[in-house]
Amino acid sequence: MSEALVNKIIPFSNVDGPGNRTAVFLQGCNLNCLYCHNPETINICNNCGKCVTGCPADALEISNGRVIWDSDKCINCDTCIKVCPNSSTPKVKKYSVKEVMKIILEYKNFISGITFSGGECTLNHQFIVEVFKEVHKYGLTCFVDTNGFLDFENLPELVKNTDKFMLDIKAWDSSEHIKLTGKDNNIIKKNLEYLIKLDKIYEIRTVVVPEILDNENSVVNVSEILSGTEIQYKLIKFRKNGVRLNLINVDMATDSYMEKLKNRAIEIGVKKVVIT
Repeated sequence: MSEALVNKIIPFSNVDGPGNRTAVFLQGCNLNCLYCHNPETINICNNCGKCVTGCPADALEISNGRVIWDSDKCINCDTCIKVCPNSSTPKVKKYSVKEVMKIILEYKNFISGITFSGGECTLNHQFIVEVFKEVHKYGLTCFVDTNGFLDFENLPELVKNTDKFMLDIKAWDSSEHIKLTGKDNNIIKKNLEYLIKLDKIYEIRTVVVPEILDNENSVVNVSEILSGTEIQYKLIKFRKNGVRLNLINVDMATDSYMEKLKNRAIEIGVKKVVIT
């Protein structure tokens, strides 16, 4: 069985898909979004050791050239994350499928399903597939929260074993997407069409960022595709909490602007629009 680096596991979440879910966040991402709210999940720790001297609880040490994290000593002040120059964290743990399942089974009577998130969880698609095959034996649903940058037509086992995907459409215009994430969005748009045909999408999410993005253009184009479907469209207001302010420091959208975008999506024919 395969293994994966896990950033954290939230036993009960009501924002990572429908119902009460256990959310598993995997380390590592293939995009580098200006507005990333958990940038410590982007890279794998390179063991530079700069976090070790900054730890006020002596929960970090270097052993054989590797940064070792002692979760028992950790006071979760996140100083290590704040001083990390690599958009990473030493607070990750490698889990086997069996170890993740042991945790999931502790909560199985209180949840409706599992959601893998990140980082970009699909970078560990084989691990996810193995976990989902086990999870389905207990009647729980299996969701994936993804930026959609990998071509899902090349990942048939992931698609087959995932009940529903939650897909980010960060910007519709390709040049805008490159400015925001460092990569184009051709594959993401292809995945959007592909997963809709398979009835595999639960939710599309777009973060609304004033000054940086042409938000209306993205909302209109996504809404035209979602029109008449049962797919939920979530419009997320950009917030400064947790972002790298040296990369992006703009104001949040006003409530009235968010309502305007929501109403535009509804006018086009989207049945379910949520603002957060």
